[in-house]
Amino acid sequence: MPQEVELESALAAVEGQLTALGDALCERNSVGIDLHATELHRALARAVDHFARAARAGSVPAAMRHRLASASGQVAAQRESLARATAALDRAIDVLMPRDSGGLYSTYGSAERSGLGSGIQA
Repeated sequence: MPQEVELESALAAVEGQLTALGDALCERNSVGIDLHATELHRALARAVDHFARAARAGSVPAAMRHRLASASGQVAAQRESLARATAALDRAIDVLMPRDSGGLYSTYGSAERSGLGSGIQA
């Protein structure tokens, strides 16, 4: 029975940090996102350790396995959402501040032109 209490406590910590991280993401609270992401990482590590020990010592209750799988799915969904947001932000930054000026035009025309007034290029 004490093992189930440890599993419940570890799983509740993961679920609590997932909720807190989701709230921070909705609020666009960068400090909260950083804090709760770090705490979620720690809570997940502890939970995985507890669940691995419980599995070696016997069995893990099906309801707790289901909750852990659900939490894992939520983590994956948040990770995917953040990856998409990061990619969109990167594209917007590239449009606003291009990294490579090789394909841009100068005030004199095409960037490929080697000199001013050098005649017609074919």
